[in-house]
Amino acid sequence: MSAPRSLYVEGAPILSRDEAQALAKRVLSFATADATRVTIRSAARANSRFAVNQISTAGDNFDTVVTVLSTYGKRSATATTNKLDDAALRQVVANSEKLARLSPEDPEAMPELGPQEYAESAGWSDATALLDPVARAGAIRTITEPARGAGLVSTGYIESRGTALAIANNKGLFAYSRTTEAVLTTTVRTPDGQGSGWGGAAHWDWSKIDARALGATAIQKARASQNAVAIEPGRYTVILEPTAVGNLVQLLLGAMNARNADEGRSFFTKQGGGNKIGMKVMDERVTLVSDPLDPDIGTNTFAADGLPLKRTVWIENGVVKNLAYDRYWAQKQGKEANTGGGGGGFGGFGGGGAGLKMMGGDQSLEELIAGTERGILVTRFWYIRPVDPRTVLYTGLTRDGTFLVEKGKITKAVKNFRFNESPVFMLNNLEAMSRAIRVSASESGNTGQAIVVPAIRTREFAFTSLSDAV
Repeated sequence: MSAPRSLYVEGAPILSRDEAQALAKRVLSFATADATRVTIRSAARANSRFAVNQISTAGDNFDTVVTVLSTYGKRSATATTNKLDDAALRQVVANSEKLARLSPEDPEAMPELGPQEYAESAGWSDATALLDPVARAGAIRTITEPARGAGLVSTGYIESRGTALAIANNKGLFAYSRTTEAVLTTTVRTPDGQGSGWGGAAHWDWSKIDARALGATAIQKARASQNAVAIEPGRYTVILEPTAVGNLVQLLLGAMNARNADEGRSFFTKQGGGNKIGMKVMDERVTLVSDPLDPDIGTNTFAADGLPLKRTVWIENGVVKNLAYDRYWAQKQGKEANTGGGGGGFGGFGGGGAGLKMMGGDQSLEELIAGTERGILVTRFWYIRPVDPRTVLYTGLTRDGTFLVEKGKITKAVKNFRFNESPVFMLNNLEAMSRAIRVSASESGNTGQAIVVPAIRTREFAFTSLSDAV
């Protein structure tokens, strides 16, 4: 009897720099448009899910996608394929060019960039790119076995990916980057569904994610969150664990758009006109930075249009230092572009997602709790939705472990709350912070923006109603 067929293809079959450049040259050789940009995304993705203390699914996917952006004057369009033979590449170029001729003119269209210089991303790990089903299963067992032994029910998700991204155009530009990303999240509940705990982490380096510790945290919170009591909604001092901070602070990425501010549609609009660059808007201890070369972030070093992404300080000591300018708005306002103009099948804030880091303090989470006379400890938020872009106001719910703190100690579990709050107000009322760590800030538990934040204690956080959800 033959051995069972492996479900995992050895190695991470993503394109090397030379392979990506050769593929881009082939595509460009078929182009006749005034300008052509080729975006190549070659990715190896893997995931495992578990439920009721056992693995339920596992899968691996490998794909290379080519997106062609064709431009005639100010008319442009894209077409995409994952077939790499010459006939398919000729066809995708022809489709893109046909659509471009039919497209309306874009008065804000910018010319393609010429050759640029790029730093090499720090965010690649072989351990992450080659994380196979056996390794994922081993990590899952460190959660499911203790949960089963404690009479609890665990569920969760692991995802890893290795991605090669390349951009080339007919003006001589070529950019290439390799990055990895991994995330593990788990929810543990009591059999009666009355107690729920969560643990999660994300990093480009799988070795930085401690599955056993995350499972232990979720188990502890599931036990502690039983018999939750209702307390009155209102404004409370809160201790937000890093994931909860990340859930809200990441919302500032979309809010720090220079054009929205200049046109009067944003919190960052200055009264009387213009924007708030140079103005103090948060507590003086708040500094927010995007830096693709930060070892905690490790993202791509270029945006969708090939613009190099560099370290950008958005908020420094509470003062607005920069807003996000794409090339069109930067030219119009006489500024330097610091974010991509989109297009080409890329997407994300900054066109390349340079992540966001909030500099932390020197206290531990335990010290933040110990220094609280009366407050609420929040594990994380979910179902977060916008309310008012001019104040960056959002609403959402607490989840998976919400506790009352009295005289520096956790005294009881409390029922979940709905909040109406702005991360700007939250960071204005800051009292203390822990050191910053990388978190899994996505509500869905999949890989998302690289977010590095501390736990914080902040006052006057607005809880508006109770929720019966666990």
